Amino acid sequence: MTRRIASNADHPHAGAQEDDAHIGRRAVSSQVSEVSEGLESRDKGKDSVVGKSDGPQAPAGKRKKDGKGRKKRSAASASAGRIARSASSKKARRDVSSEGSSNEGASSGSVQAESGSSADGFVDARVMRSNEDVDSRLSRDGVSGEGVFTRPKVIDFGARLKERRKANARVVFKRAVIAVLSVAVLLALFWFLLFSPVFLLQESSIRVSGTNNWVPASKITAIAKRQLGTSLFLVSTGDMEKQIGELPGVTSATVNKEFPKGVSIVVNAQRPAAVLKDAKGGLTAVDKEARVLNAVGASVDGIPVINVTSVGKGTDDAAVQQALKVLAVLPESMRQQITKVSASTQDSITTEISSGKYTIVWGDSSQMDLKKAVVDKIINDASKIGDKHQVDVSAPLRPIIK
Repeated sequence: MTRRIASNADHPHAGAQEDDAHIGRRAVSSQVSEVSEGLESRDKGKDSVVGKSDGPQAPAGKRKKDGKGRKKRSAASASAGRIARSASSKKARRDVSSEGSSNEGASSGSVQAESGSSADGFVDARVMRSNEDVDSRLSRDGVSGEGVFTRPKVIDFGARLKERRKANARVVFKRAVIAVLSVAVLLALFWFLLFSPVFLLQESSIRVSGTNNWVPASKITAIAKRQLGTSLFLVSTGDMEKQIGELPGVTSATVNKEFPKGVSIVVNAQRPAAVLKDAKGGLTAVDKEARVLNAVGASVDGIPVINVTSVGKGTDDAAVQQALKVLAVLPESMRQQITKVSASTQDSITTEISSGKYTIVWGDSSQMDLKKAVVDKIINDASKIGDKHQVDVSAPLRPIIK
């Protein structure tokens, strides 16, 4: 009994809980007593009515009703007993809890009494001091983490709007800076590739190969120099090849870029198809298209000679043009043996080979592959040529040997 009193003194809440338990048990006992008295008074009233009307012995039906009344009273008594036992067990659990908590230190009890918190972490808001904020009390009682007691953030919509405008302004500024930097980088790259000295074509970096005495390298280089000072990315190799290919004596040309500032030109230069000998004895080399080549003191040995009145008239003559096309496709071995070329008409082109030993009548420049094969077979087969000296292949399927 002494320990119970000390516990109540140390824990004022335990005394309040015990008083509440006594009040509850008295209320339950009074309710049970009222229910029992009500049932007994109702049964007595029924018995008195039955005794006055039926005499000293009640019939069987009244006895059944009396039995039902007793059963109801028994049920009420049993219910009252269960309520009383439940109240007693609750009181016993409170006593045990009060005795266990009395063993803790006086300092812990005083802190719990001030904060309204029990040992299991329950916070009683009714006994919490009003001059303390919720955050400090929860932190002091060991409650951690955000929960239902976290205070909501107060939002100033005006400040929030300003903050959002500032954020949008920063985003716009960043995007503008990125766009400006991107444009600047592109412009710098454009200038570096197209206008900087790093990739400009230079004369010292132009290489030419495949030329001969009839197609000098100086003419090829002169065409390439037209694009000096141009970025190698802008140099048109196609235009350069076309211009070089139009030069007399050039069969084909290939131009390749050599970074950072040079080009390589490979030319397929041909020898003259023939040499035009004018009335004054002047010699002028021409290609198969009757374009005048630059002789530059080159030797004309082994090149067929065509007699003309003048070079200008000769290059415009249709018979001379057909003769040049015939001579251009002949094998070099046969060209070396040609001593004379006659071109009176465009379909009567005639050549003399081996110092006049054989005379070949070619006609015009058509079907030259077939005509060359027929001539080669006839003049190299003694059984066919015999002692004849002239082969007419103007109609190659019906050659005439004279």
